[in-house]
Amino acid sequence: MIAKGDLNRIPLAERAINEYWDVTLPSARKRGLRLVQQHVQPHANAVIGDRRSFAELVNAYIETKLAE
Repeated sequence: MIAKGDLNRIPLAERAINEYWDVTLPSARKRGLRLVQQHVQPHANAVIGDRRSFAELVNAYIETKLAE
């Protein structure tokens, strides 16, 4: 999704994060989301425009989940 940078797909990314959160044991949720962030961050740093915005929005949403 980052490669396409389609900001209309943000709800899809958020839904995937929420589904992961709902089915993962509480003790593993944050660790798993941090791993996803480790994979998203290099992409955010390597792209521009909508792709960068997409990656940053996904990262921000993950941060909100981590704060729960």
